[in-house]
Formats: sequence, C-alpha cells, structure tokens
Amino acid sequence: MGMNLTALLEEKRSIILEKWFDGILGTYPTDTSGFMKKQKDRFANPVGHSISQGIQGIFGALLGEKDFAEGLPFLEDIIKVRAIQDFTSAQAMGFIFLLKRTVRETLIEEIRQNQIYDELLDFESKVDELALFAFNIYVKCREQLYELKSEELKRMTHTLLKKANLAYEIPFDELNTVTKNNE
Repeated sequence: MGMNLTALLEEKRSIILEKWFDGILGTYPTDTSGFMKKQKDRFANPVGHSISQGIQGIFGALLGEKDFAEGLPFLEDIIKVRAIQDFTSAQAMGFIFLLKRTVRETLIEEIRQNQIYDELLDFESKVDELALFAFNIYVKCREQLYELKSEELKRMTHTLLKKANLAYEIPFDELNTVTKNNE
C-alpha cells in the first residue's frame, strides 16, 4: 500500500524545510544570504531566525498539526520583515510559492509511484490560500509603513519650519477663539 502525501511530507519535513529555507535565502543578495545561512544565533541574525521559525510554523499549519489560522502569526512575522525590505511585492510574497516547487522537486518520484496527484493539488491549493492571506498581511504592513513615513515627513517639515521661524503654533485657547470668530 502506498503512502499519502501528508505522510510523505512529514517524513521529508526536514529536507523540505531546509530546501525551502535555502530558496528563500536565495532571494537575498549573496553576502546577506551567506550570513543568514551561517549565523544561527537568533540575536545576531533575527531575520534568518524569524524565517526559519516562521516556515516551520507555516508548514505545520499546512499539514494540519494545528488550526490553519494558528500558522498566520508565523506568516505575519516573515511578511513584516519582507515588507520593509527592498523587495517588490512579487519578490516579497514569492517565498510562499517556493514551497510548492520545493515539495514537487523533493517528492516527485514518491508522488508518481503512489499516484497522489490529487493530494498534491489539494496541498498546493492550501499554499495558494496561504498566499492570499499573506498578501492581505503584506498590504496592511505596507500601508502602516507609508503612514509612518508620512507622519515622519510631516514632523520633520514642521521642525524645519520652526527652526527657520516660518511656523507659528497657536495655543489651544487661542485656536478656539479664532474658530468662534470665523463662524
């Protein structure tokens, strides 16, 4: 009797996670990816640690070890990091789809032998669903980032205007008087 896909994914978990991690690191410049692969200390390499922990949690959620929604904090951690880095949205989100390729490349013979193409399609559909969740997280992170940048720009502009004596702050009680007189 052949194996099902979940059993194969569990059996090859460490290989799949290692290849997926390497694929994700491949999206970074060579010097950065080399550092992230070699440096295992979570404090010296918080991004690499976050990715490593994140993909383990995501993979576990995809295998049904926990509620799918419980894998989202891991996903959110990775997305937050990639949202502030110098990636296009496609590059930032592409790591999710690397999992599909990694699984197919790692398990191609077993998938053929056990004729579990339907299970593979189901798994890949879950990965696609995960990508949709990730995109929503990414958009929210980018919106927050732009809001922060906008607020910082306003603050810096105001500070420069004050230094150049081109800004005047109206005390709150005077503001109420000015407002009432203009009505």
